[in-house]
Amino acid sequence: MLYLDANATTPPDPLVVEEMLPFLTQHYGNASASHAAGRRARRAIEKARGQVAKLISAEAEEIIFTSGATESINSVLAFAQQEWPQRPLLITSAVEHAAVVEGAERWEQRGGRVKRVPVDESGIPRPQALREALEPGLTALVSVIWANNETGVISPMAEMLAMAHEAGALVHADAVQMAGKVGIDVKTVPVDYLSLSGHKMHAPKGVGALFVSRHAPFRPLLIGGGQESGRRSGTENVPGIVAMGKAAELAVSWLAGGQAAEMTSLRDEFEQLLIDGWPGARVHGANAPRLPNTTSICLPGADAAGMLIVLDQRGIACSGGSACHTASLHPSHVLEAMGFEAAHAGSTLRFSMSRMNTRDEALSAAVEILRTAKHLAEQKGFLD
Repeated sequence: MLYLDANATTPPDPLVVEEMLPFLTQHYGNASASHAAGRRARRAIEKARGQVAKLISAEAEEIIFTSGATESINSVLAFAQQEWPQRPLLITSAVEHAAVVEGAERWEQRGGRVKRVPVDESGIPRPQALREALEPGLTALVSVIWANNETGVISPMAEMLAMAHEAGALVHADAVQMAGKVGIDVKTVPVDYLSLSGHKMHAPKGVGALFVSRHAPFRPLLIGGGQESGRRSGTENVPGIVAMGKAAELAVSWLAGGQAAEMTSLRDEFEQLLIDGWPGARVHGANAPRLPNTTSICLPGADAAGMLIVLDQRGIACSGGSACHTASLHPSHVLEAMGFEAAHAGSTLRFSMSRMNTRDEALSAAVEILRTAKHLAEQKGFLD
């Protein structure tokens, strides 16, 4: 299989699996226990906390382990609304992940107000629109996706953060797709909260992290056992946490080695083959800052739903949009926010590579994608 759906999930790195296995078999102690097995588990968690902190240039005590980014996001939104009822406004962008989209809807159901900042034709949230949306003294939280899961477009987080803080609002960054692909430094861009997911960076599913700045207030969503220094109750997923720590360590090394630039070059080569091979092909966000691994491309006349089926049969895994919401293909709210109609979205596919993909895989996939698109288009009479 040629796996080009890393933004949905990444294959676990063998080194990550090797690191976590002993904590599934030999070292199974509860980290809250006082005996030797428990202390071993606690040491492993704290080591992983430091590894994850290093990935985003945070302090270890600012990292809370969760079940995933969805829990992290829900924790921040629920806390902000409960903590400041006198500040009823939440601001997000029009291109958020489903966890924020539905979290914003719940915010409204609970009596709050939500403003959704529009994006430009490249999918970049408009900073001036954020400035106009902010209501000093009434805005509790600004929650913005840092790198879009569908297009890979990177938001101007530093600029938006400065505006929000000037208005007295706290800022949450959904950094799920950023982590391990582009450097993150919460000291340089001092967001108040930041969400991470293990399975988007070669760790297994079911583990994530929430960064809470030492300067930001926070009360837990989950209570009961007092784990994570009282900030997230529930017996820790020690194997998953160990795995996420190792994945973060590997990501730090990968980024330090300058390999993101190599991935960017490969992505560009892959995109150029598709553009040259298909009339009118369009890469979304092509002129915007983007993740080095992500290609969202419209192949006019190609049926994305049909292509997903045939490409799967031919051993190529990709996506027609966000795979995080449902298994079905549906019109992308991200593309709609960028000004594209449903027909355009119906001819759009997303390809997202990981560091495990080779150049030969990517280029052979491009050839097969074009072959498949042509075959399906000929069947429908789009091509002569």
